[in-house]
Amino acid sequence: MTNTLLCSLLTISLVTGQVTFQNSAGTRLRVDNGTHGPPMEEVHYYGRIFTTYTRGSYDYTLGVVINETAEEPYPSAELNLPPNQLNTSWKGIPFGSGNDSALISVQAIYMTSSNSQRPETLWAIDTGRPTLVAISLANNSIYQIYTFPASVHYPDSYLNDLRFDFKPNLSDTSGAGIAYLVDSSNEGRPGFIMVDLDTGESWRRLTQDASVLRGENDLSPDGERMYYSPLSTSTLYSIPTRNLRTRDSNPLAEIEAHANVSSHGQRGGNANGFEGDSNGLVYQLMPEQNAVYYFDPSDGLTHPFVRDPMIIWPDGASVADDGYIYMNINQLPYQPDWNDEIDGRAYPGAVLRCKVPGDGTKITGLYDY
Repeated sequence: MTNTLLCSLLTISLVTGQVTFQNSAGTRLRVDNGTHGPPMEEVHYYGRIFTTYTRGSYDYTLGVVINETAEEPYPSAELNLPPNQLNTSWKGIPFGSGNDSALISVQAIYMTSSNSQRPETLWAIDTGRPTLVAISLANNSIYQIYTFPASVHYPDSYLNDLRFDFKPNLSDTSGAGIAYLVDSSNEGRPGFIMVDLDTGESWRRLTQDASVLRGENDLSPDGERMYYSPLSTSTLYSIPTRNLRTRDSNPLAEIEAHANVSSHGQRGGNANGFEGDSNGLVYQLMPEQNAVYYFDPSDGLTHPFVRDPMIIWPDGASVADDGYIYMNINQLPYQPDWNDEIDGRAYPGAVLRCKVPGDGTKITGLYDY
């Protein structure tokens, strides 16, 4: 397994600045005639794009693109542990360290706008420790780190995705907002982990429910419903977020959460990442189809949105303020491990974008408090 593989498997990009692009006619990626939906464009690396890399012998796990051919550690090299400070490993991948302040292996990132309580923030899940890390985009510094007790984050847990709601009147919170995290444990104990962003308290819901096996998730624009799905099924599920927020002081909390899971039917394939827009559409990345579908709550159906051969195993997406959905493609099916040690991927790695329907844009109503 090469360093490049480790760096490109799980790359997620958030776009906060102006970018340039080219359409599929000039692509260096794969081409066929089976396209559907809006034109797919390759994003060239301008503006502020953040990337994450699962940890190997690479020098950093969280980066920021500084021009069209280069990036650098973010928020600094000092806060990205170098490989020689990682002193434990799993299957040859170094991930553990006695340093309790720097990043080890960032799995997912999410950006929220500034409000009365916090600056514009890049939130990062570090699976190496594990922690939820808040980084100020105003001064590029870590201003808060949340940790988890053993009763919430198990030894086999793996934090995989995150969403936020900062509304002050949320039930079962202190009023400073909540983080919803996905535990994608592959040892049979997946579920949701919630964090009260004021007190730092955390708790679990839907542990070992069949609907959450190694799942992806996204919030509705009003924050009232969480949509999610296991990677290994074609069924889309949701649950009222009030059931996720209910604390363990309610003896029926877990029973009620399991009872309130809703199925929205099958979508025709496995999904590998979710993102939502201001119109309430839930975008689902479909690696088997080289496509993106969306679920529309208004008609209860999943619809094909865009299909293009360039969408090679999409793994993370972000709807931006400009009305485009940006997605990384990690080209996982062409990695050497599955092709007689021949690397069939095109370099450098690419970020794609296309316009979302109905003048949709980034969900911001959950953060402006």
